[in-house]
Formats: sequence, C-alpha cells, structure tokens
Amino acid sequence: MQKRDNKQIMRDFGLRQSRQFLAIAATMFLLLFLALLYKRPDLFGEFSKNTIFAAQIVLIAAFIGFSAYNWRCPSCKKYLGTNINKRICKKCGTRLR
Repeated sequence: MQKRDNKQIMRDFGLRQSRQFLAIAATMFLLLFLALLYKRPDLFGEFSKNTIFAAQIVLIAAFIGFSAYNWRCPSCKKYLGTNINKRICKKCGTRLR
C-alpha cells in the first residue's frame, strides 16, 4: 500500500509541476505582450497606459495566487518554496520525484 501511495504522490507532484511550468510560460508571455502594448498603446486599439499597467499588476497577482495554491506538497500540503525541481519535501520528507 505504501508503494501505491508514493506513486500517487509522485504523479500528483508531476501534475503540479506541469501546471506550474505552464503558468510561468503563460505569465511571461502575457507580461511581455503587455510590455509591448505599454510601449505602443495604439497597436491594437486605444489603451491607456494606466489600464495596461493595472492589467500587469492583476496578472502578477493572479500568478502569485495560483502559485500559492498549486505549489504545495501533495502529502503534507505545505508550500514547496522557490525550487521547481524539488526531489524531497523539506517539511515532511516525502519523496516527490
């Protein structure tokens, strides 16, 4: 039974890690796009620089909120920290990969 639990934890961590990579890529792409719009606010219509700046702040806040929710140990549910290639949870010692 312990081996099945470890496999499930590793599978769940892999899914969390994939979602985190996707969130990082999407956030970076959208931030670069919004930075382009900030430099040229008339590129796709009329946008004020304040609106574009607010969109950047909302995007960053959404990414931080998603990461706080997603990037947790599948076993103990504690935040995993900044290293995205973790092998072991520092809080509970569970093997993640």
